[in-house]
Amino acid sequence: MIIMPVRNFVLFPGIVMPVTVGRQRSIAAAQQAVREQRQIGILMQRDPQIEEPTTLDMHRMGTIANVVRYVTAPDGTQHLICQGEQRFQVLEFLSGWPFFVARVLRIPEADSKSPEIEARMMHLRNQAVEALELLPQAPQELIAAIQGVESPAGLADLSAAYMDLKPDERQEVLETVDVPARMEKVSRFLAQRLEVMRLSAEIGKQTRAALDERQREVLLREQMAAIQKQLGEGEEGKAAELVEIEQAIAKAGMPKEVEDQARKELRRLQRMPDSAAEYGMARTYLDWLVELPWALPEETPIDIKEARRILDADHYGLDKIKQRIVEYLAVRKLAPQGKAPILCFVGPPGVGKTSLGQSIAKAMNRKFVRVSLGGVHDEAEIRGHRRTYIGALPGNIIQGIRKAGTRNCVMMLDEIDKMGTGIHGDPSAAMLEVLDPEQNSTFRDAYLGVPFDLSRVVFITTANMLDTIQGPLRDRMEIISLAGYTAMEKLEIAKRYLVRRQLEANGIKEGQVEITEAALDEIIQHYTREAGVRNLEREIGKTLRNAAVRIAEGATGPIRIDRDGLAAILGASRFENEVAMRTSVPGVATGLAWTPVGGDILFIEATKTPGGGRLILTGQLGEVMRESAQAALSIVKNRAAALGIEDGAFEKSDIHIHVPAGATPKDGPSAGVAMFMALTSLMTNRTIRSDTAMTGEISLRGLVLPVGGIKEKVVAAAGAGLKRVMLPARNRRDYDDIPEETRKQLEFVWLERVEEAAAAALEPSVAGEARTEVA
Repeated sequence: MIIMPVRNFVLFPGIVMPVTVGRQRSIAAAQQAVREQRQIGILMQRDPQIEEPTTLDMHRMGTIANVVRYVTAPDGTQHLICQGEQRFQVLEFLSGWPFFVARVLRIPEADSKSPEIEARMMHLRNQAVEALELLPQAPQELIAAIQGVESPAGLADLSAAYMDLKPDERQEVLETVDVPARMEKVSRFLAQRLEVMRLSAEIGKQTRAALDERQREVLLREQMAAIQKQLGEGEEGKAAELVEIEQAIAKAGMPKEVEDQARKELRRLQRMPDSAAEYGMARTYLDWLVELPWALPEETPIDIKEARRILDADHYGLDKIKQRIVEYLAVRKLAPQGKAPILCFVGPPGVGKTSLGQSIAKAMNRKFVRVSLGGVHDEAEIRGHRRTYIGALPGNIIQGIRKAGTRNCVMMLDEIDKMGTGIHGDPSAAMLEVLDPEQNSTFRDAYLGVPFDLSRVVFITTANMLDTIQGPLRDRMEIISLAGYTAMEKLEIAKRYLVRRQLEANGIKEGQVEITEAALDEIIQHYTREAGVRNLEREIGKTLRNAAVRIAEGATGPIRIDRDGLAAILGASRFENEVAMRTSVPGVATGLAWTPVGGDILFIEATKTPGGGRLILTGQLGEVMRESAQAALSIVKNRAAALGIEDGAFEKSDIHIHVPAGATPKDGPSAGVAMFMALTSLMTNRTIRSDTAMTGEISLRGLVLPVGGIKEKVVAAAGAGLKRVMLPARNRRDYDDIPEETRKQLEFVWLERVEEAAAAALEPSVAGEARTEVA
């Protein structure tokens, strides 16, 4: 049989297709077949780029075709009209011919019928018809031809011939002799093409619908504009939303400057098509303007007695704080138009700073809004972003006022000491205008661009410490310190508030669980050590949850939790009194320290070893504390004779001062007295009274200078079971701040000079010469 190689083309049996003949070998083959009226074999070459293929470059299966016509076009190109007849397979190529000749094997078509083949044939016909109908112009003749095919093999070949398949995929169908497998393969290819065609049709439909809608909208707008122009209805033809905005501006009670800005923006919005990019930004800006509470609501009279009742009901103790708040409210009642100070509650966590602000709002019968400043490091968080930025919004202050819905709300600025400085500016500097009563009446948010009066807002701030608050900002606030609670106060708070709150939180009804006062006192003394009551509430909750488990398991009768049962619930005691043990040897003094969570006990330990007079300091001491230790050593050396220290004791010994809890950094001058006493005790071999603690800075002249945090330190001393505290005489002014029950527990020794400390705290000399060198 004469073989004609073709590129990117597969002829199927039963299909009539034109074949372009261009190569000399193919022209000779076509002419020979026409002269002798012989059939030819159409084979697709593997690589279409090869100009002169060899026998190795062609597939081995093709289609036997009858040459219907040989045509020479006007441009000189030659074409064969071929009709596929049957599949064939090349057995071997023969040489000696000017064109390709091969011995071939004809492959008959096994066209059997079975229910499976009929089902596949029906499914394939439906797929092919659907694919043709999805075309922009469905070929009805081809649809009719497909519907009229009775042969399963013929349907598969016809579908593959007119389907949009790659040449390699067509060759794969041609080489599939088994009819069910061929139909399955064609059906799979059709399913893939159908999915793409369906999506394409859907996208085209949506695109056409969007274009039609857009054209309709443009046409309607043009018609509306023409009608308005003919009727002269310029103002009456405004969109309903712009009319609503204009009415809202009129009702908002804005100052004249703000109203002028709003109406200017409204006129700009009227001239702007709603499809413009800035339309939404301008509309959002006007929404912010009309929704802010510009008008001042009617003032509600402040009832001072009711305010006292609310403060006493919400908080136990804090008498001086409550008195200051009552004074603040009384001034606001007598002079509502006056410029009230900005209150700043400073204290350790868990002492009730935020809840005090809520109580003030309740006492004044005003809305309360809280703004958290912790972690804010962008000035725009306070003052807002300019409207030129995408997604711009006002700052937290304006957002809080909008949330409250009134201009005379109580706004709590929480954690003002946690603000940081970043690359986007200093938010503390932006707070200067907010918290200055002389300036905040004209506060200008960057987003609004118009002044907003903040003078009627009651600002209350909270902080844990003052050191991180900038000086100018701290100067604008009245500082109210909230120290830690005493054990007695914690017990009352637990009985009045915490137990009831935890009973409700854990779903325990009244009468089911009873926690005794002794158990609460045990939790306070041995399971928590804090200034506030947060950990105390957690431990109470843990205790009550244990009871809740027993109730859920079916326990009947009230469950009683006493001191003896706490160890089984909370574990062993976490804190213990170690003062007596730590101070039973010479060279150990008990100091008092201030921490952000309240006061604490600090031990100063000194020992000496043979050496050359060096001073060794350990325990992560800061620079100031190291200088205090050096000053204390100098004072002891200077007063060696008066203190009864033998000559040359310092030159023959190295002195080591250590402050335990070495992983915790420590600094400050207030341990000067304790260091002096530790060195004096070491060098005189006299122990310090185990019931005495001390604090105070020292000078080289031997003076005891005042320090801060007296209340917290004294409360910590009482909590540790001490009986005496030695304080600088110039700290007598802080005596009234110490809780009364704490003052009753302790004996106070007021120091002017270090000699008074030595006389008041040192025990008599230890008998004999034995000395303890390690504490």
